[in-house]
Amino acid sequence: MSAEPSLPSPLPTPPSEPSSAPRYGVWLIGARGSVATTAIAGCAAVSAGLHPATGMVTETAPFADAGLPTLSSLVFGGHDTLDCPLPKRAEHLAAGGVLPHGLPSAVAAELTAADREIRPGGPQPGRDDDRTQDDLITAFATDIRDFVRGHGLAGAVVLNVASTEPAPAPGGPLPPSSLYAAAALRAGCPYVNFTPSTGLHHPALAAEAAAASVPYAGRDGKTGQTLLRSVLGPMFLQRALAVRAWSGTNLLGGGDGAALADPAAAAAKNAGKERVLADTLGAAPQGEVHIDDVPALGDWKTAWDHIAFDGFLGARMVLQTTWQGCDSALAAPLVLDLARLLLRAADRGLTGPRPELGFYFKDPDGDAPAALGDQFAALVDFAAVLGAGAAR
Repeated sequence: MSAEPSLPSPLPTPPSEPSSAPRYGVWLIGARGSVATTAIAGCAAVSAGLHPATGMVTETAPFADAGLPTLSSLVFGGHDTLDCPLPKRAEHLAAGGVLPHGLPSAVAAELTAADREIRPGGPQPGRDDDRTQDDLITAFATDIRDFVRGHGLAGAVVLNVASTEPAPAPGGPLPPSSLYAAAALRAGCPYVNFTPSTGLHHPALAAEAAAASVPYAGRDGKTGQTLLRSVLGPMFLQRALAVRAWSGTNLLGGGDGAALADPAAAAAKNAGKERVLADTLGAAPQGEVHIDDVPALGDWKTAWDHIAFDGFLGARMVLQTTWQGCDSALAAPLVLDLARLLLRAADRGLTGPRPELGFYFKDPDGDAPAALGDQFAALVDFAAVLGAGAAR
């Protein structure tokens, strides 16, 4: 058995970018949501040296020579159907303990600048919109191109961090996530689906995805319960312990809790969680994951797992785990990681699905390994590829 990869050591915060350095765009779908707001505020805070880059894998030693865009070079914009300004959204998150007290005022200028670059999404619930699907895709792609041109950016990446949508009905229209994904390809931008929503996985986009001249990755960011499963599953397999059943429960509030109260949306979410166990153990054990909306929890989440397994001579045993965390704070650094990695991959001329980024997803593209240790090793190897020929 190969040794587990050593833990990365933190890097010091880099100096400010020279004014002549290229700048890159990060276009967020769901740009006024909790994850996007936390990512934008966090990027500004880390760039200014107000907080360390805790949770950002790309700020650790294995990525020092990968040639990634610096955090201070990133410019934010996006689409959303909500109209709550980012500074007010950040104040709400600070009141809930998601952002540090005082941070919204410290980075108010950056939040305001990003908010000016947020365009209306669509189709908007409860409003008449007679635009065709192609009209919407064209409008979204135009917004992205205007953003890139308006800021003189060297490139931009589109990331879907909107609430989970139900899986589309066969033969039905493209869901919003797929409209945005098609717009990213039409605008010539790398694309990341950080949600369980359909995105580029819709059959109607298969040909466009296959012919894409940009890199893309997804889907469903791995931030908590499934992160733990991707570690524990290989442990049981490697120790030859037979898992009989694996059940889980999630309690969460906020926008995700409300969205996942829809059984169809919850089913889309759970598919990735179940894939991790099936891929690591060879077959899915008995048991299900249940998701309960508890609005009082806000952006905080509690997840329990109950694992029944057999040991030597059939001894029956149980492992129980509890994960309590803030989804926005767990997801935001990964969103920034993925933005930098895909922007660099595009600069290197890489295209198509990037299974090397499976470390970040419950349901990764391509033939990514399922075990977290193997995924991290693949990610580090990818960093070396990205760094080949990078300026030192």
